[in-house]
Amino acid sequence: MLFGKKKRQITRLLVVEDEPLVAFDAEHLLTDAKYEIVATVDRVADALAVLADGQAIDLVLADISLADGSGLDVARAARERGVPVMFVTGSCPVEATELSVGCLAKPYAQRDLLGAIEAIEAGLQGKTTKRLPTGFRLFAPAAAA
Repeated sequence: MLFGKKKRQITRLLVVEDEPLVAFDAEHLLTDAKYEIVATVDRVADALAVLADGQAIDLVLADISLADGSGLDVARAARERGVPVMFVTGSCPVEATELSVGCLAKPYAQRDLLGAIEAIEAGLQGKTTKRLPTGFRLFAPAAAA
């Protein structure tokens, strides 16, 4: 098909967010955009359990400040599995450049969340994005591996 939609490389997402309304909105937005949510969790321990159980995950969306610890610990565990991480947080930490493929600042517009995921996918495919979403910083895709 000449004008068909391209096949996505990123389809299965793990959402790690302890603000219930933000988590709910993100999950519904991403589901409507045809992403599969592997799990939505609000604790580091739960995220680590999902990562450890061997499910296929293409991208982790993680907040930094969680009730039982730091999203940085989630990113370290994801990196060990070769799963890229995008931090979605009010303040992007210095370690983000080493542990993630990008950082999206809260609060964000829905289109910016979708655009950030698309920019990460383009980067993982070796392509460049002409314009990054507002509040999004893209790091080297190699940081995920």
